[in-house]
Amino acid sequence: MESINDFMSLLSSDSCRILDLLFRFIINTAFTIIIARGFYFPKSRRVDFFFTYILVGFGIFMLIHLMGDAKLKTGIAMGLFAIFCIMRYRTESVPIREMTYLFLVISLAAINGLAWTADISGKHPDFFAPELTSIVELLVTNIIFIAVIWIAEGGKWVTSYSTKYIKYDKIDLIQPDKRQELIEDLKVRTGLNIKEVSVGSLDFLKDMALLKVYYTEVDDKDNDDTLQKMPKLYD
Repeated sequence: MESINDFMSLLSSDSCRILDLLFRFIINTAFTIIIARGFYFPKSRRVDFFFTYILVGFGIFMLIHLMGDAKLKTGIAMGLFAIFCIMRYRTESVPIREMTYLFLVISLAAINGLAWTADISGKHPDFFAPELTSIVELLVTNIIFIAVIWIAEGGKWVTSYSTKYIKYDKIDLIQPDKRQELIEDLKVRTGLNIKEVSVGSLDFLKDMALLKVYYTEVDDKDNDDTLQKMPKLYD
């Protein structure tokens, strides 16, 4: 830390600000890419959200940094980027997993944007920075984000189920006392390793029921066609 301060003290205050900004920008961009490409994208395979996280992380980082540089209170900065979260891209319903990653990326960008890593005020009295954060502390904070996501995505302590909606014709099996018989019939007809079934809407005129089935993959691979919400066709 002292060596960095000594090096930056040799530079002008503007150069110090730029170097500090570039250093934290590199850290923020690197860890944002790790989160988006290493954890989110392999399971979801959604390129649109992948680039969204990269751009949102960049935008929030620059916004928070510049507002902090203008000596605005942290509460105002946090409130402004919270507005972006509340908006939730109102043109489209964003799934919970995607929203969670968006919050993580925004939180990481806010932390990196508000942290200053060098103190040169002794030799540059005109230089002003908020409370300093050591480089080690900043890196450890980013690594903790990665570690928590890795643990959560591992899912070793919980059973992960894929889901599908099925139109079912044997409505006599939807009764609670015939639930196991219903599951066995669905296993035979679908070939899925079904663990649980939820009964949705019923249509006695057509002898039809809408079921939501929960099943596990035999090879434990991710299932890209898992349905997490009711299709518009069945609303």
